[in-house]
Amino acid sequence: MSEGGSSSGTTSEEVQDHHHHHGGGDGAVDPTLYPSPAAAMAAPPEQLGYVALLDPDALAVVDLDPGSASYGEVVSTWQPPAQDSPDEFHHFGWNVCSSALGGGHAGHSDLRRRYLLVPGIRSSRIYVLDTLDDPRQPVLVHTVEPEELLGRSGYSRPHTVHCGPEGLFVSTLGAASQDGTGGPAGIFTMDHSSFAVQGPWEADRGDQMYAYDFWWHMDAGVLMASEWAPPPLYENGVVPEALLGRQYGHRLHFFDLASRKRIDVVDIGDQHQMALEVRPAHDPAKSYGFLGVVVDVTNLASSIWTWFEEAGRWQARKVIEIPAVPTEASELPPLLQGFGAVPPLVTDIDLSLDDRYLYVSCWGLGELRQYDVSDPFSPVLAGQVELGGIARNRAHPSGRPFGGGPQMVEVSRDGSRLYFTNSLYSTWDPQFYPEGVPGVMVKADATPGGGLALDPDFYVEFPGHRAHQVRLQGGDCSTDSFCASR
Repeated sequence: MSEGGSSSGTTSEEVQDHHHHHGGGDGAVDPTLYPSPAAAMAAPPEQLGYVALLDPDALAVVDLDPGSASYGEVVSTWQPPAQDSPDEFHHFGWNVCSSALGGGHAGHSDLRRRYLLVPGIRSSRIYVLDTLDDPRQPVLVHTVEPEELLGRSGYSRPHTVHCGPEGLFVSTLGAASQDGTGGPAGIFTMDHSSFAVQGPWEADRGDQMYAYDFWWHMDAGVLMASEWAPPPLYENGVVPEALLGRQYGHRLHFFDLASRKRIDVVDIGDQHQMALEVRPAHDPAKSYGFLGVVVDVTNLASSIWTWFEEAGRWQARKVIEIPAVPTEASELPPLLQGFGAVPPLVTDIDLSLDDRYLYVSCWGLGELRQYDVSDPFSPVLAGQVELGGIARNRAHPSGRPFGGGPQMVEVSRDGSRLYFTNSLYSTWDPQFYPEGVPGVMVKADATPGGGLALDPDFYVEFPGHRAHQVRLQGGDCSTDSFCASR
């Protein structure tokens, strides 16, 4: 391993040097950093999508420009240097996004949305890929090795990358031990430019032990963090006994952004297992958001909760419940045969930039739902597409197969296009879809005023891989937080 914790042969100093010689500091503010959600919605549409692949790990670049000769095709695939064991690519993110226009970085013209930080959950390694010179062909410029990550952060198994107003934030799923137990999981910070791990973010987390997703309300100065489970309960697959024993996460934690101390916690009840994705309103003046919950162990339903502040306390209210579908045992994988039903398995949610539509992936049912959340406490189902699914596996409108179900969903900045993939997690896929989940990315078009339709001509295959998170060039609805309302 070379100096600076980089197996790619670059030191932190070289990364900074690379940064200054390639478009940094030329006085122009990156046009993909937007002051408000409305400005982002009015920006030019995405031309490329970056897709995290696993089994084996890779990052694919897909052409999303309808006017291009290679539209809907994989134009390049980056693969990490050979390692002894898989990295397991899952979620990844940009070095900076629109929140960089506020906080301690306002006016810094050398801030560019140019690096993708790609964590490996299993390896506790983070790859830094530069997209500036050729966005269609990202280049590895730095690697954060597990020794640095575990040693400096006190955590392992990096999961979600968010670019914040003061730097890079990364959530983790485990403590800094071999099996990830023996301590809490949490969030650590990294330097924007050198990508050095700085240390754990939380100053006081109370009794929080599990972590998963996180985001913030900028104007309210509050960060919210959700929880999944300790690594032994997810790394080798879901553990049914632990699930029925209510041992997975079911709380939402609220931290003061300035003091980094937990100020509130909402327990939605231990029958609601796996409180995962958090999607705050994009308007920084609003302080509500949505939480996706995978399963209610009493009836296998999934649910969406709206959090809000009232009388100085943070609270959450269930606003959507999606029931399980009774199904003959012969049509179910072994894991579910005793239950006689297909759970919806809400595994991702995404909120359009205008805060109007919440998109909900029902990975088990094979449905992607669109809810009008203009009133965040009274969502209305506005559209739905059906694809894949455990019992009623539905083909794509092109006639091609779709293993798994709608999973990671990404919404274009203007809200009119949705791209989604079909793999959940390496060890969970075969439990629910024993026939396999070949890597596919598809697209749905949103109709103004509500409604969804699958695009029959957009079907991207990743032969030999499974596909997980999608990131859009120039930012997307689960990347950016904004400093101004309009």
